[in-house]
Formats: sequence, structure tokens, C-alpha cells
Amino acid sequence: MSKILIISATADKNLELANELQSLLSSMGMESDLIVMDKLELPLYSYEAEVDPGIVEELIDKMNLASGFIFCSPEYNGGVPPVLSNAITWISVKSKNWRDVFNGKYAIIGTHSGGDGYRFLTAFRSQLEYLGTNVLARTISVTKEKPLKEDSAKRILQGLVDLV
Repeated sequence: MSKILIISATADKNLELANELQSLLSSMGMESDLIVMDKLELPLYSYEAEVDPGIVEELIDKMNLASGFIFCSPEYNGGVPPVLSNAITWISVKSKNWRDVFNGKYAIIGTHSGGDGYRFLTAFRSQLEYLGTNVLARTISVTKEKPLKEDSAKRILQGLVDLV
């Protein structure tokens, strides 16, 4: 059976968004798993940095087993949060064939940010597409003033479910 991996970059508002999306997927009969990147405690990547190999291996395994992804992340300083880019870097240097983690899979990008998160959505789309991921055109953008619209989110999620 297909499984969607939901990845929340942070354990705050984006984790709330990730949990809401996971609940919607469950109501649609789709199996999913959830990872919170800033809970993994990956050190900032450098050539000399040391990491618990089990942490990275578990992340790689979960991503390899996923049929598709949903990324939930805030926009930081007009771009991708370091915790998300850092995790991708660890994947790329610690896996035998890092492209297998991303290549040919489908993803939705979502954000809960102070603004519309457009710069994050654009920058991260570019990064995922470079890695070989097919990013769906519709994104999910939530703010304090603009909460998640369940009907719209279900239609967006259905597009991913249909592909995986």
C-alpha cells in the first residue's frame, strides 16, 4: 500500500498544520507517517561534523519507503529554514544513492508562516525539483489570519493520493 510521509520542519505551527493534514489523509483512507525535522537533532552539516548514523538512516529509510511527501515549513528570512536544508544535506552525504530518496516521487508543499510564505514555497519547489521530486502545482498556505480550509486542502491532498 502507498504511504505518504509528512515532514514538518518545525514543532510549532507547521506541526499543527502537518497534524491537520495527516488527519485529513486518514479520513480519506490514506496511510501516512509524520517526521518533525527539528526533533531529529541533526547537527549542522560540515565535513567534520559527527551524527548518530541511526538518525540519518531512519530518515532515509522512511523517505525511501514513502510513495509521496507533504512538506510543512515556515518561511525563514525569505527562504527555506536551515533545519530543512540541513536534513537534505545529511541525506545527500549519508545515503548510497541520495537521488532514490527523492527521484520520481510526488510532493505537496505547505506552509504556516507570518505572511503567505510565497518565497519559501518557490525556493523549496526549486530545490525539490532539482532533487528529482515532482511537486504538485497547488500548495497549502496558512497564516494566523487565514486558517486551513478543509475542503480546499482535501482537494489538494486528493491530487497527491491519486498519484501515489
